[in-house]
Amino acid sequence: MRFDTSQQMKFGQHMKLAPRMIQSMEILQMPLLQLEERIAQELESNATLEQVEPGETAEPGEELAPGADGVVGGVAAAAQEAREDARRENHEGERPMEVTDSGADDFQRLDSFESSLPDAAANEYSASERYDELRELGLSRARLEGERDAKSDAMANTAARSASLAEQLQDQWSMVDVEESLAPLGELIISFIEDDGYLRTPLETIIDRAPTTMARPTIEQMERALKAVQLLLDPPGVAARDLRECLLLQIDALEAEGGGTALGEGGWGVARRLVEDHLEDLSQNRLPKIVEKTGLSMEEIKRGMEQMRHLDIAPGRRLVNERASIIVPDAIIEFDADSNRYVAYLNDSRMPNLRVNKEYAMLARDRTAPKETREFLKKNLTNATWLIDAVDQRKRTLLRVINVVVDAQREYFDYGPQSLRPLPMTQVAEQLGVHVATVSRAVADKYMFTPRGVVPLRSFFTSGTQTESGEEVSWDAVKAALKEVIDAEDKKNPLSDDALAEEVKKRGVEIARRTVAKYRSQLNIPSARLRKAF
Repeated sequence: MRFDTSQQMKFGQHMKLAPRMIQSMEILQMPLLQLEERIAQELESNATLEQVEPGETAEPGEELAPGADGVVGGVAAAAQEAREDARRENHEGERPMEVTDSGADDFQRLDSFESSLPDAAANEYSASERYDELRELGLSRARLEGERDAKSDAMANTAARSASLAEQLQDQWSMVDVEESLAPLGELIISFIEDDGYLRTPLETIIDRAPTTMARPTIEQMERALKAVQLLLDPPGVAARDLRECLLLQIDALEAEGGGTALGEGGWGVARRLVEDHLEDLSQNRLPKIVEKTGLSMEEIKRGMEQMRHLDIAPGRRLVNERASIIVPDAIIEFDADSNRYVAYLNDSRMPNLRVNKEYAMLARDRTAPKETREFLKKNLTNATWLIDAVDQRKRTLLRVINVVVDAQREYFDYGPQSLRPLPMTQVAEQLGVHVATVSRAVADKYMFTPRGVVPLRSFFTSGTQTESGEEVSWDAVKAALKEVIDAEDKKNPLSDDALAEEVKKRGVEIARRTVAKYRSQLNIPSARLRKAF
């Protein structure tokens, strides 16, 4: 095999993105909570960036207006110089980042950008020496003087992570009085229990995965240990291998506690019979078939089904609840009666007001200070101004997009989801004079508090169709109409998908039966056979 080297010229067009532009796009895409966290991290790591405390009055000219005199003039000049240096770095000093078609390269571009930044730890003198220099100049900040840090206090007061289901079950098992030979087998079984409380891993597989330090148990020993885990641990039904076993374990526990006396005549007898022998027919709503097989009356079967409502199909969730995600709306929509229109404003009361620290800005311009200190502060001042500009740009862009949405979807706010109109992102982008990708980033993971509740901003951007009268209607509005038809149907004689399509057509929208089935599935609405009430 022969290897040769050669030189060649190649022409091509590449789009270049500077780190400042990447940061601006990232901040635009962040939801409010994530942006708050990003700002808190920057406040913690960048000494030149500070927060204006509530009630604090800004000094005249502290907005960094160019041309101010005196001390403030020095701050403004330093900030302006940092901005000019940032622009020069974007166009001259820094190597631009290429944008390729591969999304995987984004992380490489960010990594290469971060690696190109000067590392404070790699400077010729340590951070402690830099701190001493700042103290000698009388420019120490409150946190450098050892005062309590509000962020650290908040982290210290944050609730600890709740124990997992396996940890709670292991704690229970450690206090259970069982045979010495079953104790390690029970611990092994508990380690395979899933978050909903089920043991879906076969016992043979658990035996094969047992630690090499443990003597290989027999299947009979594992069965005994599993039975002990099922009977001795709470909640009842945990460690069940399927739904039938889970429900029967709960019925056994309730009967042992006397929980069947309050259910009327028959106790748990009918419910147990339905679970043991007719669970499949129940899941398919084949109640007449169960009547035929069992000889029970329809009323008895309904009573047994009502008893089963006391059972839990995922008992593990009783101990460990999935933490609901916190949604903080980025904007608030209210109706203004005076102007007879809906107005939008950003929910920025939680956002800190940021500014550049004037003492560090002055020090960055002080020629008597060490060069390393000035370069370090200059870099941080640049990062601080970038962040402040990116946050301001995010506010302006987001509010412009929301105002377009509010004007275009007026009928939605007046009448509800059925009046939602098609609104392509390309239309909004053309109206605002921005790229469609900017609109997409602006609406990503954003929510609005509206008279119709908290709704995702992206939900207003949908395609649609035309009614028979020529009026445009979004597909989400069609879904809302379909749900309204199903809610109003006779449950003893529910409508088929063909009949649902006809009912929606009466409202002016013609859709196919398969479209009804697709939308019904997206709305988690079962078929007509499963919706039928006996």
